[in-house]
Amino acid sequence: MEVLKYIAIVGVILTLSGQCNGQPGAEVPLSSWNINVLNEMSKDSLFLHCKSKDDDLGARNLGIKQQFSWSFKENVWQTTLYWCYMHNANSHASFNVFWPEKSGWLAFRCQPRNCIWSARDDGIYLKTNPHNTFERIHTWEPGM
Repeated sequence: MEVLKYIAIVGVILTLSGQCNGQPGAEVPLSSWNINVLNEMSKDSLFLHCKSKDDDLGARNLGIKQQFSWSFKENVWQTTLYWCYMHNANSHASFNVFWPEKSGWLAFRCQPRNCIWSARDDGIYLKTNPHNTFERIHTWEPGM
C-alpha cells in the first residue's frame, strides 16, 4: 500500500512540474477559465447555445452588443471541452470555444485564461489578448 501512495505522489509531482513551466498552454490542472461570446454583428440578433459534455448552459438570444459569459474550472485530466452553436437570420456556425491542448495556441490568445469570441457579419473572431487584436477563426455557413 505504501508503494502505491509513493507512486501516486511521484506521478502528481511529475505531472505538475511538467505543466508549470511558464509557457502558455502549460496550465495547472483545475485552472479557472472565462469564456465570453459577443454579438458584434451590425443588424442581427444572435441565437447562442453553448455546452460541454456535462454542462448545458442553455439557449439564448443576444441582442446587438450583448454578450454571454461563463467561468469554469478545467478538469484534472485536462479534457474539458466547450462548444457553441449559433445562428443569425440566415447563417449558422458550430465550433469549439474551449478545448484541451498542448500546443499553446488557444492559451496564448486567451491570456490570462480569458477567451473572447466575437460574432461579426463576416464570421466568428477570437481575440488575441496580448496583442489586443481579433482574428477570424470561423466563417458562417449558409442556412440554419
